[in-house]
Amino acid sequence: MTGIKEVAELSGLSTATVSRALGGRGSVSAKSRKLAQDAAAQLGFVPSYAASSLASGRHHNIGVVVPAVNRWFFASVVDGASSELIEAGYDLTLYTTSQNESHRATVLTDFLLRKRLDAVIAVSLELAETEISQLMAIHRPVLGIGGPLPGADSIFVDDFQLARKATEHLIGLGHRRIAHVSAGHEYEADFKLPGTRRNGYEMAMQVANLPISAEWVQTSDFTVQGAYATARQLLGSGPLRPTAIFAASDEMAIGTILAARDFGLRVPDELSVIGIDGHELGNVFGLTSFDQDPRGQGALAARKILGRLEQPLQLQESGHVPVAEEYPTRLVVRTSTAVPPVD
Repeated sequence: MTGIKEVAELSGLSTATVSRALGGRGSVSAKSRKLAQDAAAQLGFVPSYAASSLASGRHHNIGVVVPAVNRWFFASVVDGASSELIEAGYDLTLYTTSQNESHRATVLTDFLLRKRLDAVIAVSLELAETEISQLMAIHRPVLGIGGPLPGADSIFVDDFQLARKATEHLIGLGHRRIAHVSAGHEYEADFKLPGTRRNGYEMAMQVANLPISAEWVQTSDFTVQGAYATARQLLGSGPLRPTAIFAASDEMAIGTILAARDFGLRVPDELSVIGIDGHELGNVFGLTSFDQDPRGQGALAARKILGRLEQPLQLQESGHVPVAEEYPTRLVVRTSTAVPPVD
């Protein structure tokens, strides 16, 4: 049978380098990785991950937990993480809580505690300290995306400032009648995202001494369909319409644009719309948005968790100081925002 020694001889590399290159452990140059992969392919050698896991305690498997898999943001994060993990020779096991408390408890107290995972990435889930402690007790590093986690690394964007800057963009164009489409209280469970973005909107309006009409702050969900219905109600009621709408997500902003078209409103000539996310459909709809690059967040999370796994176990547990890293965002100005119409 062909073994790792034969692969090393053919590739001209050491067995240790071949092991790292094929097993995704440690740093290996792209050239060495290709030499090892080509030699293994030529010889028909396939690494035995079961054997290597017995020897190293590694399973080459990272667990990723998301609230749902049918939402663009979560799918994009998973896509970014998956690409990095594949490059490193790791599998990805995906868990969804389905925004269901009993499912969440099962995932966090049963599935993740099975010793088939090397680490866990939690996406938009505000894990309790006890939940994180359970994972760390079995030597599984944890990293969160979306907000700070006690005792664990995390990647986040400043949702308050993003919302404030999005509103300030509209104010800077000269808008004074600015509405906000947010999400309801049922979405406040993890990191209070809707309330945080609503607070950013309100702060920008207050600083500019602009009135906030209760009728112009409407709640929906984070979907195109939900925001479409909400925006139709907002735009179709009252004698005075807003000249601009800040939506708490790009999908909600797209729903708002579609609702505006139903009323014959030209975007941006008669109504400006801005969102937050960086959705790929933003180009199609000409949507002005703050791009938070969810794929990039997922990729960075994977790189960081793999870096943790390269540290000695004692450093992972006692010598590691948790880091909350703010992910960079950028304003992408397209054709959905402009100066307001003349009254």
